[in-house]
Amino acid sequence: MEGLILAGTNNLFSVECEDEVIRNCTIKGKVIKTEKEFYNPIAPGDVVEIEVDSLNDKKGQVISLKPRKNTFLRWNVKGRCPQLLACNLDYLILVTTPDEPPFRPRFTDRALAQAEHQGITPVIVCNKWDLAEKMQTDGREEEFNKIEKRLSIWEELGYRVLRISAKTGEGMQEFAELLEDHLSAFVGQSGVGKSSLINVMDNSCVLRTGSLSKKYGRGNHTTTKGTLIHLVLNETLTEGVQGRKADIIDTPGIRRFVLDDIEADDVALYFREFEPFIGKCKFGLDCKHDTEPGCEIKAALERGDITEERYDSWKRIAHEIRTGEWED
Repeated sequence: MEGLILAGTNNLFSVECEDEVIRNCTIKGKVIKTEKEFYNPIAPGDVVEIEVDSLNDKKGQVISLKPRKNTFLRWNVKGRCPQLLACNLDYLILVTTPDEPPFRPRFTDRALAQAEHQGITPVIVCNKWDLAEKMQTDGREEEFNKIEKRLSIWEELGYRVLRISAKTGEGMQEFAELLEDHLSAFVGQSGVGKSSLINVMDNSCVLRTGSLSKKYGRGNHTTTKGTLIHLVLNETLTEGVQGRKADIIDTPGIRRFVLDDIEADDVALYFREFEPFIGKCKFGLDCKHDTEPGCEIKAALERGDITEERYDSWKRIAHEIRTGEWED
């Protein structure tokens, strides 16, 4: 029968089967056919075919993988191969914060590029927006303005950006409306509040939340493996309507997002504002968009069609790929 992968590690997967039984399953023969080699062959959101154990109805074996709509992944540096984070998504929710942990736009730009490469619709969610508003009264208005400018740049590029707060409830109704009846994956650095958002959206969820490292201002890992969760949305977010649902894949916090299957010379293809100018430079596809004469991307930068912030982000990400030296 068919089943939906909810979670799994080390060849033991929790599979929600079409007969509504959740079974612990292993991969038959420990090998499953995929289009390329992955750090983990299947991930939350995958649909598989299983054989039920003849001696134990609560166990089974995964015998095949159904075709995927899409995959979201990153390069696993330690394992030296791509790592699947979630499959068959409607939305990729990129969760960031203005503070605690600090705002890191290049992390979001990397994830956006990977989403563009995989053909997944990303949504940028800036959680803890109450901290951004506090910046304006704490003498940190210049810092707030930089964050607001970056969020506005993404909006002008056509990305949906939500400014919300799990703590105060600001923007949570709009967020719930977006997620309803869809499968979305939450991706972000440790400490940005992914689990807190899920707890607010469904009162029955009590996911563990973590504190920040005082030394580094980073979050501590509280979600240790990706898990697909069926939410029944809080009635306060649905104007009192009961039974509205959303499916969320809560992924572990990521401190360093390394792009997969994107060459340094191709990064510009996945920056929306760069794409119209690629191939039109004097040196065509050989242009590095740096000091070459007749570069259309540099001309677009001078005209303001490409912002300094995104150009700098593209340049740094391409450099990271060339050198293999990735920043947090």
